[in-house]
Amino acid sequence: MKKILVTILMVLITSNMIIMKAQKITYPETKEVVFEEDHYGFLVGDPYHWLENDTSTETAEWVKAENKVTNDYLADIPFRDKIKKRMTKLWNFKKITAPFKAGSNYLYYKNDGIQNQNVLYVKPIGTNKQERILIDPNKVWSAGTTSLASISPSNDGKYLGYGISVGGSDWEEFHVMNIATGDTLMDVIRWVKFSGMAWYGNGFYYSRYDEPKKGHELSQQNDNQKVYYHKLGTKQSEDVLFYEDLKFPFHSYGVQVTQDEHYLLLYITESTSGNALYVKDLTKPDAKLTAIIEGFGSDNNVVDNVGDKLILHTNNNAPRYRLMYINPMNPKVEHWEYLIPEQNDVMEGVSIASNRIVVKYMKDAASRLFTYDLNGGDVKEIPLATFCTVDAMNGSQKDSLLFYSYTSFTVPSIVMKHNILTNNSKVIDKPEIDFNADNYETKQVFYPSQDGTMIPMFIVYKKGLKLNGKNPTYLFGYGGFNISKTPEFKTERLVFLEQGGVFAMANIRGGGEYGEDWHRAGIKMSKQNVFDDFVAAAQYLINEKYTNSYKLAIAGRSNGGLLIGAAITQHPELFKVAIPTVGVMDMLRYHKFTIGYAWASDYGTCEDSQEMFLTLLKYSPLHNIKEGVSYPATMVTTGDHDDRVVPAHSFKFAATMQARNGGENPILIRIDSMAGHGSGKPTGKLIEEQTDIWSFVFYNLGMKMEEK
Repeated sequence: MKKILVTILMVLITSNMIIMKAQKITYPETKEVVFEEDHYGFLVGDPYHWLENDTSTETAEWVKAENKVTNDYLADIPFRDKIKKRMTKLWNFKKITAPFKAGSNYLYYKNDGIQNQNVLYVKPIGTNKQERILIDPNKVWSAGTTSLASISPSNDGKYLGYGISVGGSDWEEFHVMNIATGDTLMDVIRWVKFSGMAWYGNGFYYSRYDEPKKGHELSQQNDNQKVYYHKLGTKQSEDVLFYEDLKFPFHSYGVQVTQDEHYLLLYITESTSGNALYVKDLTKPDAKLTAIIEGFGSDNNVVDNVGDKLILHTNNNAPRYRLMYINPMNPKVEHWEYLIPEQNDVMEGVSIASNRIVVKYMKDAASRLFTYDLNGGDVKEIPLATFCTVDAMNGSQKDSLLFYSYTSFTVPSIVMKHNILTNNSKVIDKPEIDFNADNYETKQVFYPSQDGTMIPMFIVYKKGLKLNGKNPTYLFGYGGFNISKTPEFKTERLVFLEQGGVFAMANIRGGGEYGEDWHRAGIKMSKQNVFDDFVAAAQYLINEKYTNSYKLAIAGRSNGGLLIGAAITQHPELFKVAIPTVGVMDMLRYHKFTIGYAWASDYGTCEDSQEMFLTLLKYSPLHNIKEGVSYPATMVTTGDHDDRVVPAHSFKFAATMQARNGGENPILIRIDSMAGHGSGKPTGKLIEEQTDIWSFVFYNLGMKMEEK
């Protein structure tokens, strides 16, 4: 006989609606269907499985009904318009990115304030010629939901390859432009995802998938990626297959060509962590791919070549990364030469400018910047502000100028020009915004998690804050995929800070803040450490009198949405408000959609072993919503074009929460149209989304919105 371990049931209802009396919210009826999966003799029910079909008429009607409930609730918040007005004013400042070199030009993005998409500009180097617009997505695609997802100039700077995305989808369509004339070539490349353009000769290498089934473009599993070479002026059907491996359908491939077009690098991954690396000498017609690193036990990235040697940024036998010289003719690990050894701080990024190597380190989740000579000596520091993040670092071996930008929690990106020869930096753009950062303080604390591990956390607040345990507080976290959460400027958070809110960001395990060891301490069987670290952050904020459970909101995106889902199902009493955004909520089926299988290096899958299945089941947010428990006021957010974390995760989670919640707090879901996982979302939609989120947070934390 089968053991019955979990079956998700709807609450009993006596009519066609579920009614929350205190808020007078009438949720749409979400039908229950019988659907069970057998895992090692355990039957797991999934009564809202039908919501996985995100293109069905039935699901569309459910989405429409849920959005109406959410919109009606938000419309009744009296200060919602005030929040939107202030949000819009704060957002409306000029923005520019750090330039990067493309042949005899510099390219960069600008936004006049609240343009839906950033505009790509070009400016000749060393002349008095004026900048000109290269691509303005706001004019080319006026609806605002088509974005310039990626760009890649050819090595000689003559052409610009660019990818466009519709509705925030990860799918890109590649095009090519002549930079000098602005003319678009005939070349069109479709069904590209997670690929750049590696220029070589009169064309480029790229990776693509086969065309998906019609109607399943946003949910079908992406497998059997292949690498092609496209020659300019030809049709995609004529592209030459460069690499595939049908024995491993879930492997992904990336190609890089060094700036001088001497070497081709092939990167092979099976998940989000670790990659194999192969090299080919393009100057030799009969050269074959030669292995530098086989297997997926380390992360390896070639910065560029200096002469006949490759510079490799790697955590192979160096959890906090090191820089090595590799001879492509003799690339085995035992023949590598040290360039810059592993340090106490994480070597996060590397660039080359003129004859200097520029290295960005991360110390306690904040950036530091240094330059070295090509032998790893003559170290010079480029001074930065306290608690900041270098968010761009653009250099070229043929240019003595390095452009970089840095940001903090209360100051948007400042663009700098650094002269490698004189070691001097100069501000070339400092945004002016309607916000006085001098009135706010950022501090970093270290608190113990449940197992005693000390976890760093940033806390931002208005100067003069009283530690009386009554301050509205917003705690943010991520904790996964070796991704580090460092100081970043988010316009929408300023509205909260201005009204006396406290913003906190915990650098929990699973991220990369202290290298690969920190990452591995929060994956697979150790994933519970991530949730424990986050809960300990909340407890610290309460114990230190920043706030209390009735004034505490928590939020996270994507893997961070999983974090929020786990936090409120494990400790519903600890939080008042929860905002899980585009979250991974079904840990038993996540790997069955689009690129989900690639997350197995962090999560494991239920198919790995019974032990892994039970581990996932124990924390999977969808499967741990309990009948009759009072959950925090929750607004789940997702997008109908999210083909990374498909919206079914959020759909099923929200439906189950509404059915089983035993308290009076609202459980809502906000489903954006023509929106994906987040990238490329137009400014107008961002302001609307953030207005709704912060209106929900303010209202349920009992805050007011004072005019500024």
